[in-house]
Amino acid sequence: MTLLQVEDLSVTYRPRDSAAVRAVDHVSFTVGEGEFVGLLGESGCGKSTLGHAVLRLLEKPASITGGRITFDGRDVTHLDEEELRPMRWADLSTVFQSSMNSLNPVITVREQFADTIAAHPEVAGEKADVDQRAGELLEMVSLDRGVLRRYAHELSGGMKQRVALALALLLRPRFVLLDEPTTGLDVVVQRDILDRLRELQRRLGFAVLFISHDLGTVMEMADRVMVMYAGEIVENQPAADMVAGQLHPYSVGLLGSYADPRDAAVEVAYTPGRPPDLSRQHDGCLFEPRCPVAVDACRTHHPLLLPVGSGEARCLLLEGTSDRAADSVGPGAAVAAGAAAPVRNVAVFSTTADARGRTGGEPVMVVEAVSKTYRTKRGFAFTSTPAVRNVSFTLRPGRVSALVGQSGSGKSTIARLLTGVERPSGGSVHFKGTRVDRLRRRALRRYRRHVQLVFQDPFSALNPTRTLAYALSRPLRNHLGMDGRQARKRAAELLETVGLSPAGQYLDKLPSQLSGGQRQRVVIARALAPEPEVLIADEPISMLDVSIRAEILELLDTLVRERGIAMLYITHDLLSARLLADEVMVLNQGSMVEHGPTLEVIGDAKDPYTRQLLAAIPRPGTARVPAMAGPPPGASPGGEHGTEQRPPGA
Repeated sequence: MTLLQVEDLSVTYRPRDSAAVRAVDHVSFTVGEGEFVGLLGESGCGKSTLGHAVLRLLEKPASITGGRITFDGRDVTHLDEEELRPMRWADLSTVFQSSMNSLNPVITVREQFADTIAAHPEVAGEKADVDQRAGELLEMVSLDRGVLRRYAHELSGGMKQRVALALALLLRPRFVLLDEPTTGLDVVVQRDILDRLRELQRRLGFAVLFISHDLGTVMEMADRVMVMYAGEIVENQPAADMVAGQLHPYSVGLLGSYADPRDAAVEVAYTPGRPPDLSRQHDGCLFEPRCPVAVDACRTHHPLLLPVGSGEARCLLLEGTSDRAADSVGPGAAVAAGAAAPVRNVAVFSTTADARGRTGGEPVMVVEAVSKTYRTKRGFAFTSTPAVRNVSFTLRPGRVSALVGQSGSGKSTIARLLTGVERPSGGSVHFKGTRVDRLRRRALRRYRRHVQLVFQDPFSALNPTRTLAYALSRPLRNHLGMDGRQARKRAAELLETVGLSPAGQYLDKLPSQLSGGQRQRVVIARALAPEPEVLIADEPISMLDVSIRAEILELLDTLVRERGIAMLYITHDLLSARLLADEVMVLNQGSMVEHGPTLEVIGDAKDPYTRQLLAAIPRPGTARVPAMAGPPPGASPGGEHGTEQRPPGA
């Protein structure tokens, strides 16, 4: 039975100072009772806009400009706020994209549950027992009832995400929208949350629209998968059929960005280029400029979404597989099914079973038995929490060392110790024979010219009110003493180095005018500005689309190879470590549990924790891996759920 029906829906943004943008263009689909539907696509393709339109959560300058949304037989397209209020949380619920930051920081978790119940007495009942209802839901998502007494800042990212999921299910909704619910989380936490979600969905019977750019996860979780590009649905078919064969070239490219890191030869493909400007009129296929198999007709004829086999696809090359296909191109312009087309616009980043041959020179940085313990005050007592325990390694020029582990394992703490932001509780950090942990003020500032950091989140790493020229000129002025003209010239050269060309088109732009991948390239360029000898890349691709990640990895690989930089690559993603790193160090609860050449560690993992990280990687087309045994990530060593103690910045 159909629960949600979207018919010919269009959403347009009409900002005051720029042209209108049609972010969702004539989209139609259905979601059945209890069905799990995945919605895939790059950032900016319209996924979140479509989700917000379905829930009637759009805000100006966005508005629905066409089509209809029907929920359980009722047209909700034009209901006002008073009519929508009883439906929200009770019938239609959501977990927002940044749910880790969406919890109210000044009230306890219990109060947030109580507020939701109080707003819907007609559903929850006048005398609803908050503790009983909330406690049951928290246990369903593997959290202890003691979490009810805590504030958001006392919870880890995975725990906040579970609380957000429990809140969304509080009033037993029939439909839940999940908008990138695990973005930024490590693979083990993501695996646990998604396993728990699928279990709850089957037990409670609610329908799900799961929005993500992570094709592997969606294809593993969903009953049916829709792929969205530039505001349009370009493919819609059962997940099992999509694993067997993708119908649209864009879907093929998304799946090509996945590989098993344990393979002897690993390669990931990506499609260069960016989605089209939707404020302009386009006559042909919107994917044509990036399509590896486009033909001349694709430039002038816009394809329709046509039935193909058990699904639907929007591609002229599929003409002839449907009785309606002739309507998509008109007389004389049909493209024969299977017609030969030139393969172009495909890039591959790969590695092989053999080492890259980067042996490196003399160590530029030596970390000897470093430990870091945080002391936190609770009441009148101090608690000591070890974040890093007796870790040793070296960094060599022209070589990449990957530091792999879950959130809270101590990876970022090590980055702060290496940059001198924090000092170790034990052990030492040496840079070319100098004790970093003993440097003070001016000496520390001079040292930081040689050791630079690439931040995790490109969206918050740049000042939104300043141009790229300003962002890049600051380190040039501060560390190299350049004047304004010299700094601007060098800033342009740096943009060219990281692939933003011609640089003149970017220098005076604001970060908001760039895509996520372009922002990350600017962050890398800023780190390169003072000509460092060591580059610490802290989760540099975790916030990016899968189609962009390979580009950034290839850029980092080129910089290491051509400039002889020593790199510490921090990640929870073993696939990216396999592609980029010469050696892998696995960190668990602050201790190094495995260390060796990349292929040896990943291809023949000895430690159970390393094998757990490998098992958590989504693999489209394979059987689901059961949820991990034992307490979920975020549990204390003693096993009580939801009592994690997080040291500052661990």
